[in-house]
Amino acid sequence: MTVMMMLRVIVMMKSVPGVAASVPGAEAKVRPGVEPCSANSTQHSCHCVGSRVTEIPSNIPSNTQYLELKQTQLRVIPKAALTICAKCVCVLFGGFGVAVVTFCGYSPRHRTISNTGLTIFPNFTKIHSTALGFLLDLHENSHIDRVPANAFRGLCTQTITEIRLNRNGIKEVESAAFNGTKMYRLFLTSNEQLTHISPNAFVGSSGLVVLDISGTKLSSLPESILGELQRLIAEKATHLKTLPPLQLFTKLHQAALTYPSHCCAFRNIHRNRSKWSDLCSHPKAQDSPDFYRDYCSNSTSITCSPTPDAFNPCEDIMAGIPLRVLIWIISVLALLGNSAVLFVLLGSRAKLTVPRFLMCHLAFADLFMGIYLVVIATVDMLTRGCYYNHAIDWQTGLGCSIAGFFTVFASELSVFTLTAITLERWHTITHALRLDRKLRLRHACIVMAAGWAFCCLAALLPTVGVSSYSKVSICLPMDVETPLSQVYVVSLLLLNVLAFFCVCGCYLSIYLTVRNPSSAPAHADTHVAQRMAVLIFTDFVCMAPISFFAISAALKLPLITVSHAKILLVLFYPINSCSNPFLYAFCTRTFRRDFFLFAARFGLFKMRAQIYRTESSSCQQSAWTSHKSSHGTLYSLANISH
Repeated sequence: MTVMMMLRVIVMMKSVPGVAASVPGAEAKVRPGVEPCSANSTQHSCHCVGSRVTEIPSNIPSNTQYLELKQTQLRVIPKAALTICAKCVCVLFGGFGVAVVTFCGYSPRHRTISNTGLTIFPNFTKIHSTALGFLLDLHENSHIDRVPANAFRGLCTQTITEIRLNRNGIKEVESAAFNGTKMYRLFLTSNEQLTHISPNAFVGSSGLVVLDISGTKLSSLPESILGELQRLIAEKATHLKTLPPLQLFTKLHQAALTYPSHCCAFRNIHRNRSKWSDLCSHPKAQDSPDFYRDYCSNSTSITCSPTPDAFNPCEDIMAGIPLRVLIWIISVLALLGNSAVLFVLLGSRAKLTVPRFLMCHLAFADLFMGIYLVVIATVDMLTRGCYYNHAIDWQTGLGCSIAGFFTVFASELSVFTLTAITLERWHTITHALRLDRKLRLRHACIVMAAGWAFCCLAALLPTVGVSSYSKVSICLPMDVETPLSQVYVVSLLLLNVLAFFCVCGCYLSIYLTVRNPSSAPAHADTHVAQRMAVLIFTDFVCMAPISFFAISAALKLPLITVSHAKILLVLFYPINSCSNPFLYAFCTRTFRRDFFLFAARFGLFKMRAQIYRTESSSCQQSAWTSHKSSHGTLYSLANISH
């Protein structure tokens, strides 16, 4: 008699609303054609149907090969009741309310337990199957919440081909759960509440080569089984963000993971094997690729998916030592320089003029850019060499969102303030003799309030789904997958280009005003304006490569890779933030005067401060205090930091 002709026991226990609980000790009689049980000797079958069935009958005919129980009130399938049927195989399909299931007798190759109301893991200790290719399928039992110790001990005397524990309510796999079990493949797919597998769950087990934990909430893998594992499946396992040490995967050939960054770990992986095969020295050892890969080679190729995309290449945040050194230099200079400018300007006792007010905003924007660079450089330093294990936490976490907010806010505020400064210079110089048209501080406050609102909105949009800061490791809004995101990115870039042309137009007008004999702007204003024209134009020239390549990428026509873009972002994007304080503040006499006077208040540089105090000049006094001369803009122009 073949295995497929053996007894099938289908326990279909469906709940019947309003039925009373089972009565302990009740015994159903087997009477053909009479409820609750009937036997058919010709077909070697026995059927028990209805809510009156509270136990498996004890007088089942010995030649029964088919036992069906459905719509019953069975709570327990007792071991003693099943032992009377020497040929019985206990296979459970469906049901409700079963507390304990005990299997006995000869077992088939494939056993399925599904869609039951089991609340306790079935007891497999009495099966002792001798079948080759045995497969256990325990799925869609939502009330089973744990796999206990020794859960499969005694299930099969041979190596189990597969154990499928898919789509159950399993939350935990306890220590020694697979003790005494030999198995090839284990599937824990779609146990959405599974958060923990004990590190000792596989103690006493052997032979596992395939593990599937897809759709679970596991955050770590049991390291004891990784040495023999050849295939790892962890798709839609979003909580698995960190891989175990790569040296543990000594035989892994294939991995299907959730995050592309994890596949970077398996590129050119070097494996340390304590003992190679003696046959590795044989001249024909390499003729067998599988043997040589498993027993003779330290470096092997692992097929891994999903593969990293163009936005997240297999590299650290800052690839290469020169880039790492440069970003630290630029970030430190930006922090120190702009902090000094803010301290001096805000701490100075001189009157807060419009240019000084705008200069403070520009220094503040550059300071935020320095903070962004420090954050990126610090994360790069902490994750160097193993960024694949930190990529998900970093790029999808709060830190990357904050860093992205800083850089977008800083860059947009810098461009906005620079444009405002240029417009203010154009207005002051072209209307030098019209005091009634002079820009007041309250006007500048309104303009900058609007600028802050715009910059904050632009920086917040990627945090609410319009583009995203998590697309790349440097936390820039480079996600243009949706039309709205593409419009957002392109709009920001075009606004920056528009600001550039606005600055160019203003300085062209200033130049024409200077050349006009009928105009009589102050010589100092004209000189500073010419100087600032060169410096601001240089700033925008530095931004031109960024704008050009960014717009092409936003239009989905990328001309350079993300790796090359990082070089541009370090060399051009923030370079002005660290250089502006030195070019436009520290190198001017008026700023040095304010600096020494400010430092003297704390007991520093008293002699130098006294020298500046004793210097008296009507021109200088006019430059600081006069409201009737355009020379009043000399100090502020000379100290504009962008």
